Parts: sequence; structure tokens; C-alpha cells
Amino acid sequence: MTIRAVVWGENIHERTNEVVAGIYPEGMHATIANALKLDPEISVSWATLEQKEHGLPADRLAETDVLLWWGHKDHGAVVDEVVERVARRVWEGMGLIVLHSGHFSKIFKKLMGTPCTLKWREAGERERLWVTSPNHPIAAGLGEYFELENEEMYGEQFAVPEPLETVFISWFQGGEVFRSGLTYRRGAGNIFYFRPGHETYPTYHDANVQKVLRNAVKWAHNPLGSNPAILDAPNVPVEKALEPIVERGGKLHSAGEAGFR
Repeated sequence: MTIRAVVWGENIHERTNEVVAGIYPEGMHATIANALKLDPEISVSWATLEQKEHGLPADRLAETDVLLWWGHKDHGAVVDEVVERVARRVWEGMGLIVLHSGHFSKIFKKLMGTPCTLKWREAGERERLWVTSPNHPIAAGLGEYFELENEEMYGEQFAVPEPLETVFISWFQGGEVFRSGLTYRRGAGNIFYFRPGHETYPTYHDANVQKVLRNAVKWAHNPLGSNPAILDAPNVPVEKALEPIVERGGKLHSAGEAGFR
């Protein structure tokens, strides 16, 4: 069975900015999706902000193995109900790949629990991405490093939790460095943050970037499938304790009653 990926794109800059439209005439989401389609193990579709429920209704998310998220101009327009829906699917086991300015997206900040702030500069600098975990599946097929001739600078401090793994560290022409490829696990879901992808540069046309995205989808996919029970908080009756016990003391809840949330 193929990995079912959905590329979510804000799709604002492509429709309002001539530079971005010239680089991504079909939208960044389409370019990313087309790159993923090069791998026969990945089936891909896309969704955008302006669609009903932002293209992410519950039934579609239930059939999504890995969601890729690109946003920048209007993070606030993403309704909280959809954010909560996506978070629940990640906790259940859906993979999530957060791209470039998605560090400020509602979903990433919710899952990280931190401000996710950073330094930045839009000057078309050369970016050199060093592979710091060469044996990691996301880095498969890459050399020691690869370069992007023009990119937006992101610099430390990146206010995120300590990651499980740091796969890439970027150096920029102005001298700053940044942790550009970070992995996390939230609940049963694998998360990868990948920095490159400013909309005024042709980053998603780059062969190395496309390779990273395909590798990341395979890494983020949970072959065990969804685990909705992770969201349960069952009230276990005394009579179902693994060892015999005698109930003592006062109680807030009656048998079978749900706990406070």
C-alpha cells in the first residue's frame, strides 16, 4: 500500500505576488506534491486555506498518513477547530512535516508548546545545509551538505523544545546558523520541521530539497496505523483491577464516569 500524503498550502502569495507566481505558477503546494509523486510509494493530493474547512475535513484526515504544512502570511486565518482536528490526528499517529514559515503556524506552536520564535533576514543569501545525522533516513542519498544559492536567513535562538534528532544545521552567508531539520514525536505521531522554502526563491524546485521531502514522508509515516485509543482516559472500575483491591476513602467520580478535562 502507498503512503497517503496531503500537502497543505496557504496559497496566498502565489495568487497575490508576481514574483512568487512566476516561480510557482501552479502554487507551491502543487510543486511539492509533484515532487512527492516521483516516488511510487507515495500517493499525494493537496489542500489549501481557502477551501471549506481548509480542505481538511475529519474524514479526509482520517485517511491521511502524512500531512505536509506550508504557511506564512495568514496563520491566524486557520480556524482553531481544524487545528485541534489536526493535532488529534498527530497524537493518534498521523505524520506531520512542517515547512519553512510553518514554524509560526498554530498547529506547530500547539504541538511544540513554545513560542517558536527565531531571527530572520530576507536578503537572498546562500544557505549551506550540513547533514549532521548522515545515517538518518531523512538524509538518505545526500552528501555531507547541499547548498541553496538564494534563501531567507533564519537564525538562532530557535525557541522550540529540544528535538529527538537534529538532521540538518544551516549556515548562511551573513554568518548565522540555524537548526534546519528537527524531529519530534507527539503521542504516536512523528513530526519533522524542515526550514528551507521561502516563497520568493525556487527552493522547492531543488532536487536535494525534493529528496529530503520524499525521505521525510517515508520517515514520518507510521506503518502501525492510527491509535485513537491514545486519546482515551478510561476510568478503570475497582473490580477490573489487575490485582484484587479494596476500595477506600472518598471519591469524586462514580463508577464509569468520565474524568475532568
